[in-house]
Formats: sequence, structure tokens, C-alpha cells
Amino acid sequence: MPCYIMYRLDSQNDMGYEWLFITWSPDFALVRHKMLYAATRATMKMQFGGGQIKDELFGTVQADISLSGFRRHEQAAKAPAPLTMAEEELQFIKQTEVNAHIHIDSRSQTMQGVSFPLTDEACDAVSSFLQGAINYVQLQLDLTKEIVNVSATDTFKINHLISHVPTDSARYHLYNFSHTHEGDATDSVVFIYSLPGFKCSIKERMLYSSCKSPLVEQLEARGVNIEKKIEVDDPKELTEEFIYDEVHPKKNVARQAFAKPKGPAGRGPKRMTRPVVLTVGLSPGHVMNKNCTPISQNVLCLQFIVNKNCI
Repeated sequence: MPCYIMYRLDSQNDMGYEWLFITWSPDFALVRHKMLYAATRATMKMQFGGGQIKDELFGTVQADISLSGFRRHEQAAKAPAPLTMAEEELQFIKQTEVNAHIHIDSRSQTMQGVSFPLTDEACDAVSSFLQGAINYVQLQLDLTKEIVNVSATDTFKINHLISHVPTDSARYHLYNFSHTHEGDATDSVVFIYSLPGFKCSIKERMLYSSCKSPLVEQLEARGVNIEKKIEVDDPKELTEEFIYDEVHPKKNVARQAFAKPKGPAGRGPKRMTRPVVLTVGLSPGHVMNKNCTPISQNVLCLQFIVNKNCI
């Protein structure tokens, strides 16, 4: 048989002791009795005093209204509400927007990249490059061992750079570009990523593209100050003029003034128009005279009319 159970707690509020309202409705009870107790449950709470009831507990078996069942009820009440798949995705988007730190200097990328370690030979070549013993280092990926190895080191002028770039495989290049800018001799370290189009396999193109950013970070961590990163698919592009323009881009200081278009031809001289004199009507049938003095003092409305005698 269903019933209501009021259990007094030790906690108190302004109205006295707080109570636990238990609704006992076993599964084997008659449907008529279940419906009767479900319909009178709100009335029972109101008659007893809703301000004195701290919590409610509903049970269909004895384990639900035991001490362990009450503790399970409290844990379930503290747990977050269940969400659908769409609600979970919306909550994740809101949390990402709140925790995002976006400003003009922030950078983000969709893929972190693949980081291959430098071999000892490659590290020695980079050290020689930093010391000025050489001005060119060529690096390549070992796809089987997943390492970055040195393939060539040399010292030459900029006009020989094209001959050192392979046309059948991808490579990374470090070149110390010695030149003169605005009358001063300067050196600029250029990182070049050469990828000869579709002559390479898909795996090679993907790995070279994914390893580029982590490799640049490794080189900068070793003290290489890269001023410009260039990507080419044809070695013939690497001319002295091209690299100079990449390192020192031209600034367009002169701004062309707005050219006002001419009007249509044959439209003739401007027409002379006579001014139209407006007078103010004070009431139906009453207007102002030429001295703007109202004829009648009984102002009913204001109405702008055209004085034909002044045209």
C-alpha cells in the first residue's frame, strides 16, 4: 500500500526543524492507489508546509528509501544534468569561446605538425653556419628513420643558389644572404622550402609540409635568426632580385589621388532658376502681407503656401 513518510532531520531553519518528505509507492500496489497518492502529493506538501520540507525522496523498493538510497539520491542531485549530443557540442563551443585568448598578436594553427629530430651531422652543420664557416646548409628528411639529416653544405654567392636546389625532390635550405641595403652591408638568413610540384610523392609532400614549422622552431632554438621564410616550387625563382624583394619588400609611399570623372559631354550651360517665395498662412483665407505681419491675430494653423505674385 502506498504512503507518505515524514522524516525529521537534525538541521533547522527559521520555521523549525527541516523534514524529509518520502513518497512510498511499491511496484506491486494497485494502479488506483498509485494514481490517488500521485494526485494528492502536492496537497500533502502544501498542508504540511513547503518551507519545512528540505528534500524529497521517492521509492518503489525498500533500497530506495534506506540510508544508502538517500545518499545515492544526494549524489545524483549534485551531479550535472544529462545532456544530449547537440547540447554537449554547444557547451563545448561556449567553453572554447570563453577560454580563447584572441588578440592581434595571437596565432593558431589547425595542426601542430610533425617534429623530426636533427642528426648530429645536421647539428654540426648548423653550428658551422652560425659561426660563419659556411653560408649554405641543405637539409632533407629521412622518411624511413624519421630524422632530419644534412645533404649539402657550401659557401657561394647568391647567383649560384639555383644550381644547388634539386628539381626532383623536396628540400629545406638555410642561406646567409649577404647584400647591400640603403648603402649598408648586411646579412639576412633566409629559410627556403623547395617543393618541385607533383614530381614528389604524396607522402613526401605531406611530411615536408608538416615538418617545416617544427624544424624552423628547432633552428631558432639553436640560435638561427631567420628573417624570411620562402616557399618555391621552381628553383629558377630564386634570383637575387627575388630574394632581395622578399627580405626588403617595397613600400608604396605615393598614393594616387582620386581622379574625379568628367561629366557627360553636351549637357549645355547650367540653368538659372528663380527663387520661390513662400508665405505662411495663419488661418484658412488669411496670409501674411509683404512685411511678414499677420493680418489676423487668431492663429489656427500654420501652412506653407506659394505666393504666385512674387514668382
